[in-house]
Amino acid sequence: MNSMQTLTPRQQQIVDFLLQHQQVRGLMPTAQEIAAAFGFRSPNAVTCHLRLLRKKGVIASEPGKARSLRLINPLQKLRRPIRDIPLYGSIPAGFAEPREQDAEGCVSLDINSVGYKPTKNAFALRVTGESMIGRHIVDGDIVILEHGPDPKNGEIVAALIDGDCTLKTYVLKAGKPFLKAENPRFPNLIPAQELVIQGVFRALIRPAKA
Repeated sequence: MNSMQTLTPRQQQIVDFLLQHQQVRGLMPTAQEIAAAFGFRSPNAVTCHLRLLRKKGVIASEPGKARSLRLINPLQKLRRPIRDIPLYGSIPAGFAEPREQDAEGCVSLDINSVGYKPTKNAFALRVTGESMIGRHIVDGDIVILEHGPDPKNGEIVAALIDGDCTLKTYVLKAGKPFLKAENPRFPNLIPAQELVIQGVFRALIRPAKA
């Protein structure tokens, strides 16, 4: 059964509410409680939504019985696995700059959509600048990175180079690393003293433009 994939945003919100109500209170909500939770003026709106959810095979109930509503398995199998990734501010994709990263929230990542399973070392940064447009990373994008693994030649990294942070392509040439810009308007960066890899690129999120 793949009907769960066709739920509208409102239907998904109702399903989430049913599940949460059941987990917290140990029973399903009434139509009046659903209406109050979503600001519906009439329980008739709830009845319409529940009828469509029944047709899609997500819920079932027994006519005439109060609180007989139930979620049908394999509901949990169909729910998309979501991971919350901490968002630690921004990173220049341009000239390297001094930057202190402060956690400002999190990014919810749909694992199935990005084809990547984050570990506990995953973190997100918002890109500022245009030095990585050759790798299809533009100003305003959010990059998901993993702290810990050693970068391979040609991988995108968040790095501290001589104390300044930047997002670039990691390149090894004659055994010596440098950071490559993917835009001819920006120079490559060669460390004078220190190059510290903070994270290796794993996924990209592009927020919708207002």
